[in-house]
Amino acid sequence: MVPAASARQSPSTFPDRTSSENGFSDHVARLLDRVDCRRVETSEQREAVSRLRYQAYLREGAISANSSGTFSDHYDESDNAHLFGLYIDGELASSLRMHVGSREHPDFPSLHVFRDVLQPELDAGKVLIDTTRFVADEKLSRRYRGLAYVTVRLSWLAGGYFNAYSLAAVRAEHQAFYRRTFDHRLICEPRSYPQLAKPICLMTTHYRTVEDKVHRRYPFLRSTYFERRMLFERCPLQPSAAAFVERDTARLAG
Repeated sequence: MVPAASARQSPSTFPDRTSSENGFSDHVARLLDRVDCRRVETSEQREAVSRLRYQAYLREGAISANSSGTFSDHYDESDNAHLFGLYIDGELASSLRMHVGSREHPDFPSLHVFRDVLQPELDAGKVLIDTTRFVADEKLSRRYRGLAYVTVRLSWLAGGYFNAYSLAAVRAEHQAFYRRTFDHRLICEPRSYPQLAKPICLMTTHYRTVEDKVHRRYPFLRSTYFERRMLFERCPLQPSAAAFVERDTARLAG
């Protein structure tokens, strides 16, 4: 699900890429105003997300049909998991799950598959945001071109809040989206992934290293510390993240 920006142009001119990207950013910013982001906590919310996952993965041929019409795993219950549902006009439009991995909390899905790559990073004291189970409603994703960007923006914000390296465990055909949007780089070629029929590769980016570049291209990815805290404050604040509070507060005041 990778939306493409469009641009108005006269027949005698080449496309204005900057105008096109600016127009798309404005479109996504307007969509953000309509989206209600909710932490998935109740059994009803979890059931709805599990059904959305099932429909999305079945449609893509990533899983086989089952009698329950739902898809979940034990990682949904992890203490370091953040599970969100995004709603448009009260309708569940997409969902995303993130785990905050560290030496103190070394339990997250991608570590199981890419341990040889990720364990040395944890041992070095790095915080890793493992983003998985990104799914969207088929009808709404066609109607709202920016839905993919609005959804994965949550992972970007988590990277900022925890001063972390963000992981993307994705199929090969989705690499271009993450490379273009967040400056992800490939760190492991595709491998078999539990419960999914198609192999998954691993990519990563570091928020503090690329934030200025990313924000210049996609201004809707900007956020304040206060927005990030509202989303993730139930986890203990990392000391490295707290160090950026004063800077973000100054930016907001300016």
